[in-house]
Amino acid sequence: MTELEYLKKYLPSEKLEEGLHQYNLGIPVQYIVGNVDFYGNLIEVNENVLIPRFETEELVDRVIKRLKDKIKLDIVDLGTGSGCISIALAKNLDCNIDAVDISASALEVAKKNAFNNQVNINFYLGDMLKPLNKKYDLIISNPPYIAYDEEIMNIVKYNEPSIALYADNNGLYYYEQILANCMKYLKKNSLIAFEIGYKQADAIKKIAYKYLDCDVEIEQDLQGKDRYIFINIK
Repeated sequence: MTELEYLKKYLPSEKLEEGLHQYNLGIPVQYIVGNVDFYGNLIEVNENVLIPRFETEELVDRVIKRLKDKIKLDIVDLGTGSGCISIALAKNLDCNIDAVDISASALEVAKKNAFNNQVNINFYLGDMLKPLNKKYDLIISNPPYIAYDEEIMNIVKYNEPSIALYADNNGLYYYEQILANCMKYLKKNSLIAFEIGYKQADAIKKIAYKYLDCDVEIEQDLQGKDRYIFINIK
């Protein structure tokens, strides 16, 4: 389906003229329509949150397959944005979920999405692990990972929140922040699951081994690019 077909299918007819005007101005169709389907859940989106990607759905799917037989999991989603990851996990795993974001505006969207999708999630305003005080079976995150000098599409660069896109240290800042400080928040035999930039796998693997006694698995997305890292804590 093309973007124009998507717009015409999901935008009410009375809003189509204005929607087409916004589209011609370079506004993403997901923001114009106001929602996206993510792992079978309707997720509202606006300019305060990143538009959920198919690659992130795949991260969620792989985590669910790894943990589907576990019970009473404690999970934290760092940099939750729209809340899409937390909502999908809450609906498919036996778990208690905490979700953190540094943006109060993003948390407003996430809370609304949790309510609309009828799931209970504990939301925290803060920087990654800092507002937390318990231990988890899973830390999952799709953090900002684009380097400031990296070229990205204009429709992303000029519309989606920069706070959710860019990170210092060639995009590695948040991975190192999480991995350097995560042990006091993890139970024994826990899992860390990251979505990553496709050129970052080796660097993040080195960071993980620097701070943790762990096994690291790198997995590819459907385009064959390194996209996911699963860190098994010993």
